[in-house]
Amino acid sequence: MTEETRELQVQDTEKRELAETDTERTRERPAFVPRADIYETDDEIVVVADMPGVDEKTVNITLENNVLTIDGNVEMEPPEGYALSYAEYRVGNYQRAFSLSDQIDREGIEATVKDGVLRLHLPKFTEAKTKKIAIQAG
Repeated sequence: MTEETRELQVQDTEKRELAETDTERTRERPAFVPRADIYETDDEIVVVADMPGVDEKTVNITLENNVLTIDGNVEMEPPEGYALSYAEYRVGNYQRAFSLSDQIDREGIEATVKDGVLRLHLPKFTEAKTKKIAIQAG
């Protein structure tokens, strides 16, 4: 019996900044690609994206032409009476896009965000798009 083994892929933990050619930006601040995990069950696909600093008021999700786009805006305010003297963590916005297949029920998409973690639930259609057409003699 052959056992399939999968190698664990370790990602670089540094934030990946969007290149200037990836998108047109209207704000003079960096934009990062949020890291995401994608899970699939028989009923849905779940996307979990790490977007520290965003909440339900500062994240926008749009679906147009089968492309699901996530935009998150982060406003970092230093505590009152303090000035930043050293920073190891860069703050910026988030942008990411996913192409959706025709198997996703667009009307049933749901999103939640808690503690900077965005969860997208993309339900699959319960019946297949393709259908065999019976031919009658006549």
